[in-house]
Amino acid sequence: MGHLPSTPPSSHSTITKTPLYKYPKTFYSTLHSSEFSRIRTQRLPQSKEQHNRSNLLLQHTFNRFLLYMLPKKRPVEVTKLDEDSSSGSGNNTDKLHKKARFGCLISCSSITSRTTTTGTEECDGKDSSGGGDLNNCSSCSVIAGDTTRESSTVVEPSLTNMGLEDGHMQDIDEDLHSRQLAVYGRETMRRLFASNVLVSGMQGLGAEIAKNLILAGVKSVTLHDEGAVELWDLSGNFLFSENDVGKNRALASVQKLQELNNAVLVSTLPAKLTKEQLSNFQVVVFTDTDLKTAIEFDDYCHNHQPPIAFIRAEVRGLFGNIFCDFGPEFTVVDVDGEEPHTGIIASISNDNPALVTCVDDERLEFQDGDLVVFSEVHGMAELNDGKPRKIKSCRPYSFYLEENTTNFGNYVKGGIVTQVKQPKVLNFKPLRDALGSPGEFLLSDFSKFDRPPLLHLAFQALDKFKCELGRFPVAGSEDDAQKLISIASNMNDNSGSGKLEDVNPKLLRHFAYGARAVLNPMAAMFGGIVGQEVVKACSGKFHPLLQFFYFDSVESLPTEPLDASDYKPLNSRYDAQISVFGSKFQKKLEDTRSFLVGSGALGCEFLKNLALMGVSCGTQGKLTVTDDDVIEKSNLSRQFLFRDWNIGQAKSTVAASAAALINPRLQIEALQNRVGPETENVFDDTFWENLNVVINALDNVNARLYVDQRCLYFQKPLLESGTLGAKCNTQMVIPHLTENYGASRDPPEKQAPMCTVHSFPHNIDHCLTWARSEFEGLLEKTPSEVNAYLSNPGEYTSAMRNAGDAQARDNLERVLECLDREKCETFQDCITWARLKFEDYFCNRMRQLIFTFPEDAATSTGAPFWSAPKRFPRPLEFSLSDLSHLHFILAGSILRAETFGIPIPDWAKNPKKLAEAVDQVVVPDFQPKQGVRIETDENATSLSASSIDDGAVIDELSKKLEQRRKTLPSGYIMKPIQFEKDDDTNYHMDFIAGLANMRARNYSIPEVDKLRAKFIAGRIIPAIATSTAMATGLVCLELYKVIDGGHKVEDYRNTFANLALPLFSMAEPVPPKVFKHQDMSWTVWDRWSIKGNPTLKELIQWLADKGLDAYSISCGSCMLYNIMFPKHKERLDKKVVDLARDVAKMEIPAYRRHLDLMVACEDEEENDVDIPQVSVYFR
Repeated sequence: MGHLPSTPPSSHSTITKTPLYKYPKTFYSTLHSSEFSRIRTQRLPQSKEQHNRSNLLLQHTFNRFLLYMLPKKRPVEVTKLDEDSSSGSGNNTDKLHKKARFGCLISCSSITSRTTTTGTEECDGKDSSGGGDLNNCSSCSVIAGDTTRESSTVVEPSLTNMGLEDGHMQDIDEDLHSRQLAVYGRETMRRLFASNVLVSGMQGLGAEIAKNLILAGVKSVTLHDEGAVELWDLSGNFLFSENDVGKNRALASVQKLQELNNAVLVSTLPAKLTKEQLSNFQVVVFTDTDLKTAIEFDDYCHNHQPPIAFIRAEVRGLFGNIFCDFGPEFTVVDVDGEEPHTGIIASISNDNPALVTCVDDERLEFQDGDLVVFSEVHGMAELNDGKPRKIKSCRPYSFYLEENTTNFGNYVKGGIVTQVKQPKVLNFKPLRDALGSPGEFLLSDFSKFDRPPLLHLAFQALDKFKCELGRFPVAGSEDDAQKLISIASNMNDNSGSGKLEDVNPKLLRHFAYGARAVLNPMAAMFGGIVGQEVVKACSGKFHPLLQFFYFDSVESLPTEPLDASDYKPLNSRYDAQISVFGSKFQKKLEDTRSFLVGSGALGCEFLKNLALMGVSCGTQGKLTVTDDDVIEKSNLSRQFLFRDWNIGQAKSTVAASAAALINPRLQIEALQNRVGPETENVFDDTFWENLNVVINALDNVNARLYVDQRCLYFQKPLLESGTLGAKCNTQMVIPHLTENYGASRDPPEKQAPMCTVHSFPHNIDHCLTWARSEFEGLLEKTPSEVNAYLSNPGEYTSAMRNAGDAQARDNLERVLECLDREKCETFQDCITWARLKFEDYFCNRMRQLIFTFPEDAATSTGAPFWSAPKRFPRPLEFSLSDLSHLHFILAGSILRAETFGIPIPDWAKNPKKLAEAVDQVVVPDFQPKQGVRIETDENATSLSASSIDDGAVIDELSKKLEQRRKTLPSGYIMKPIQFEKDDDTNYHMDFIAGLANMRARNYSIPEVDKLRAKFIAGRIIPAIATSTAMATGLVCLELYKVIDGGHKVEDYRNTFANLALPLFSMAEPVPPKVFKHQDMSWTVWDRWSIKGNPTLKELIQWLADKGLDAYSISCGSCMLYNIMFPKHKERLDKKVVDLARDVAKMEIPAYRRHLDLMVACEDEEENDVDIPQVSVYFR
């Protein structure tokens, strides 16, 4: 979404493109950046009798089915908060009992369970930190109102919850956390679930941090603040309303924060905090603490066993800082969150060092010094020992192995090389030591390389100012500013070798003026960064910030100087913001007419930010938000304006209502329209012309490009942003100052050849792509074709005859097959269909492939056919004792029954009865055939081969279909199934995962669990709240500049950030390309307009007056005039608008006042000149 430096300043960066989002050329990303670790089995405590019964059950033939019958949800009850309980010493967390973190559900034969009225067992326990830990239950109790009852139930083994995972307890609500799981993985999520966090200071920054942590799903968040809500706080804190003024900040925050996630215990500490209380937490965050207290608390945390992660963060006006101390030795288990890189081996030399060459299917991403392991190597079997080996001299398709392979066996074929990610130990210094010896600062903007040391000094000077005067500097007070500058100068003079050459009094004056204010955009940005650092401290996932980070956005200030009177508070909710920007600028914000496109994760954050900033909150202002989507459960972990009772409702309506609660003055209108050519009657010329700014919060490239074109056409600023897991980026599109969003395009995603996906897969992505395609073909496209035929047989068969190609033939064959040979009337028929599909897919097709291309087959050049990256297949043999085989049949038969409207019998999910039904299926023998064509051309786009007999075959198929149709009952119709990835009860992902994993077994490809299959086949975009919050904060800092209107291009910033590393790369936007002709110049932002409803001749003369010879004029896709066609001269005296109606057949709506033309011109020397779009006004 713009141009940033070609390489971000980090050795961790890798270059990968994402297919679903458009990012700048420097948006380095990996679609799947999560860790997918195996889940540990959690055993429930059992009595002796239960233990014996369980042992008997485990001897049953189908005992292993029980491993799949475990809960996916986390039912939670939280006792009501007692506000008075925190007045004494000790941690309030101990007094608040979270009744159940993980629901302990079990359904098995002859096991006695104590059950609630809702069917959930409730477990109670304690961990070493003093909070409830249901991973180690010692007893089970049931809460059902005020009563507890026991019931002994005997439940038949069931396949209801059987999946393709490894059978361990699913303690994570995957429906809710699927996007977050794609970033963190199960193990990191589990560590989060066990972490207790303290957030001290509940002004704007503390509220943002707490929000992000609660959405992430930590075990508990304790809010500490001794202060009372002031009207001043409403500029930065979305939790407060004017009714909360005078209340304790922590107590005023707890209810709204608890609503975000009932699985997280949110409690308060409104009294003074002691060091000893910190021992109840794994991470403590301080957002409003003086240095002396912070040093004291950090010393305690640093020396505690085990160390307590300590984070101190401040936001002061347009300045902010973060300090992290995770203890003397902190282990990072995954420094970047990316999947280990792999390569397919082509050859290995017997040398010292050995040269390893890989196939040129994909570039290697290895770096010198990486450790790798080898597998599946034929010949040089010594490398298959699983031992990590160091590599060097890495190139795109080769590297050297630091090992002597001279005496190893000779390499024959095959082999996979995989990167081994190593943990990293970091040594943090305590705050006391780091203040005087901060080390290297993390840079965010290389145009400000000297800024962090100055801000390091400035924040210490501000702390001293507050200690001496007991208050912050007053906004606009020159005396206070000079006092702060004097303190900073004296501290600098006494800093010895660390003395700065210049303390920059002008910058310190800005710092002093806004020191008391917590601005919402800064709080949002820093809340995202700090929230991610807390996750790192809890889990060891991603590289922590080491140790100081300073940031400022002083460029956001108005370009015109302000008088001291402009800073004076107005006794309004915007007083904090006024203390930085002035009251006149605040009025500009309030009168802004803005358009927010999208109200998902980004949109919710933007609405919150805009409401707190006061954007479009004045009588002249208006905010229009549109989104055609509805709320789903998976949205709730990031889209914080939504609650579970909003599921199914329109996103824009709910989000607008929630934003209006944050600021009742917000002038907002919510629409449910998609922004595109089809809604230009809604978003017409008048709508666009009246806007001041457009903010995109979209999740697809095409919509972004359309909005970009609209903004380009109407010359409106567009603020663009996007996220992908821990990565985010922003792009400013400013009329006449920057290039537009569509000016740079990402290269197209590399697609696997069709023949690879269908016959020669070599990774699980290929298998899942094939599985998704088969799912849609079998269960959606074919039933839809059947319905299309049955609704109008004559028209359908006529269309197929007219097409007369291989695709038409295939369509008719599938329709006939579905209504004849494979038509299902009973559930047993569906089981038969699924069993025969298994045989066809995983046995017969493999046998045919091996028959056509034996293991010793050679290509036309004599090279082995089965050479890397091809993997030689092996047919599967169906077995009733293989759970995955049986579950494939279950999922396939249920979905097949759904398409035919056949009810699912109760016995279908009983493993024994299902196996008996499958055993009744007669599987015909299969013999491979000679002459079968299997596509091997990587450039082929279709697997269907055309034939001269296609027409005759289509006629014959049409006749058979007509005969078959006559046997069907009147009104017969099938029910196509549209793939839905986020419903774990619909068997869609079970079937797709089964298809993919069985195919993976055919080709000896490592299998994946259903969750990983969902990420890939469902094309789930990894997403977390922290990167979303940061992106929107950065955009809103740029919004200040846009609304002011006087900034130069060098004042704006595009940003790429990766919170995992962490990496922040900010740069000026790229200016638009300038075109010149004679004494004229223009850019893509310019549009030439001619008014007065001209004729074609008048238009051509108007261009000639500019020294341009128009030789071709087009309107849309229709050519109105071309000098090469003599007849076109007859059109010269006609009005352009009439030509558009008569020649281009355009229907011009009543609201349209002009036409847009594309004109091809050349200069006097017959050189082509690219001129702007020409708009002809006729009304």
